[in-house]
Amino acid sequence: MFVFAHVSDIHIDGTRRSAARARTVMSYLDAFPGDLDAILVTGDVAGNGLPAEYVGARTLLTSRHPVLALPGNQDVRGLFRAGLLGDAGGVDSDAPINRVYRSANATYVLCDWLSPGRVDEPPTDETLTWLSSILDASTGASPVFVAFHHPPVELGAPDAEPVRRFHADRLAEVVADRPDVVAFLCGHAHAPVATTFAGRPLIVAPGVVSGARLPWEHPVGDVSVDRTIPPALAFHVLDDAGRLTTHYRVLR
Repeated sequence: MFVFAHVSDIHIDGTRRSAARARTVMSYLDAFPGDLDAILVTGDVAGNGLPAEYVGARTLLTSRHPVLALPGNQDVRGLFRAGLLGDAGGVDSDAPINRVYRSANATYVLCDWLSPGRVDEPPTDETLTWLSSILDASTGASPVFVAFHHPPVELGAPDAEPVRRFHADRLAEVVADRPDVVAFLCGHAHAPVATTFAGRPLIVAPGVVSGARLPWEHPVGDVSVDRTIPPALAFHVLDDAGRLTTHYRVLR
C-alpha cells in the first residue's frame, strides 16, 4: 500500500492570501510522520502567468516529498519551465510540458493538454503520441496514473465546461487495453469530484485558492467561485490488491 497527495489550482498571484493558502497545504503535508509517494499538482500554478508568480510558487511548493506539477489554463509554458522547473533555457519554448516520474511504487504521467491562446481546440497529436509511447514502454511492473488539468468529461459544473480542450474519445482510445492505467487525475473544477472515464476512476482535486459552489448551491447567474471555502486536497491510496481509495481533506 502507498499514499500520495493531490492538490490543484493554487493560483499564486502575488497576494498574501494565495500564498498563505498554498503554505497551509504544504505545511500540513510536510508535518506528516511518514513519507508520501508524491505530491501531485494538477495545474493552474500561477494566477496570471507572471514570472514572479512562478518564482514564488517554486518556493511554496518545496517539500521533503517529491512534488510533481503540470500546467493548467492559467499557466504560461515558458515561464512555468523557467520559474517553476528551473529550466531557464526553456523560457521561450511553447512546446507541451509532458513529463513522467517513476517512484518506487508507481508511474506518474503528467500530460500538458493546453492549446495556448485558444479555448475551442483540442491539442495537437504531440501529447497523445507521447502518452502512447510512455504507455507502450510500461512493463506492467508498476501502476500508472495519468494526470492533466482539465476534466475530459462533463461534471455538472457549467463554469468549468467551456475550457475542456481535448476530445475525450481520442484519449480513451490511447488508454484502451492498457491495464496498467489505474486512474485519471485532474483539477480545474475547484471542487472534489469522483466519476469515471474510459472505464477507470476520474478524480478531480478540490481547489486550494478557492472552492466552487455547484449549480444547485447558488442562485442562477450568481458567481460560483467561493473564496470562503477553505483550501482542500485529496489523498489517493492504492492497496496491495490494486484498489484505489480517495480521501478528501479540508484544511480550516
